Amino acid sequence: MIRLRIKVTHCPRRALALSDTPRPNCPDCDGVGGIAHDYGDHNGEYAGTDWEPCPCWTQWAVTLLPLPRWPRRTPPGYSDEPPF
Repeated sequence: MIRLRIKVTHCPRRALALSDTPRPNCPDCDGVGGIAHDYGDHNGEYAGTDWEPCPCWTQWAVTLLPLPRWPRRTPPGYSDEPPF
């Protein structure tokens, strides 16, 4: 069963996308959508985290509507032109 939601994506451009969400009462991932596995280096120090997606969730998204880019505001500065 797919649980759909609308979200804003930022890569490669801002857009509204329709995506799936993890099952909130999943006993494997507790609704997070995946299981994190920490691992260490040869000295036993923390070296990172691997993330394994849970089968209760699919990582797909469909772009619905690209959002416009707002022009950047330029800070007020000095001008050489007279005020009239």
